[in-house]
Amino acid sequence: MTWQKIIFFLLLFVCLTPFVSPPIALACGLFVALTFGNPFSQQTSKITKILLQVSIVLLGFGMNLTEVYKAGKQGILFTIITIFGTLVVGVLLGKLLKVKDKTSNLISSGTAICGGSAIAAVAPVIDADSEEISVSLGTVFILNSIALFVFPIIGHALNLSQNQFGIWAAISIHDTSSVVGAAQSYGAEALAVATPVKLARALWIAPLAFLFSFLYHGKSEKKAKIAIPYFILFFLLATIVRTYIPPTFPPSLFDSLVMLAKKGLTITLFLIGASLSRETLKKVGVKPLIQGVLLWILISVVSLWAVLNLL
Repeated sequence: MTWQKIIFFLLLFVCLTPFVSPPIALACGLFVALTFGNPFSQQTSKITKILLQVSIVLLGFGMNLTEVYKAGKQGILFTIITIFGTLVVGVLLGKLLKVKDKTSNLISSGTAICGGSAIAAVAPVIDADSEEISVSLGTVFILNSIALFVFPIIGHALNLSQNQFGIWAAISIHDTSSVVGAAQSYGAEALAVATPVKLARALWIAPLAFLFSFLYHGKSEKKAKIAIPYFILFFLLATIVRTYIPPTFPPSLFDSLVMLAKKGLTITLFLIGASLSRETLKKVGVKPLIQGVLLWILISVVSLWAVLNLL
């Protein structure tokens, strides 16, 4: 076993301890990526996706269905407005900055819904090439990493309530993993609010993919299967079990599953950080990054204003 693999597993073990928060886990992953590189780069992507989905489902065992419905219902109007507003502004910014159309659409999709998952769903529909996908994912990843550290600081500085922060994070942070990580570090109630709101947002992946399929009809050389996030249904099933299970059932089991979910999400963020490569950073370029930053700032400020004034 090489020294790179030894350090990788050592940091992975450290992230399993109760002393490491989600932002620190991400930082450990970034350290791996930007120093000696991820020695398991080929396996990490698939493992990360599975681990994230399993962890989200397990979180459902710690939530009440009524509260999940209330949180999702509360954020639905914000979701609809911000999704379509972000897409429109993103396209306009892309044209203004002269970013390639497909790259611009991928960045806009990732910002509007749920980062890498939306990009992965839309990319085959519009027949984006590997470079356009890499640039989009790199842009979203950089902003996700910043958000995981910065959002809790801003939330505390503005004295946001747990409910306000949960909704703001779910709308403004791209990937589900970073939303959950930021909310988890802010508080248990913020996590309970942010998770269903973000998952409700993720359900728009399918309509978004169909929209681009219509817009690019005849332009794409191949038809792609649209990925639907079925794991969200399992999350809802877990909340139903947690809500209606007889009171005689030991609650400690649910507590253990939720703790396992939080550890899984921490490891997920470590693996996500380790997946970044210097090549990806080089490919991003200035214009796509500017588009991503401006779009992200816009949605963050608008949603923050709405959270502060309407909730």
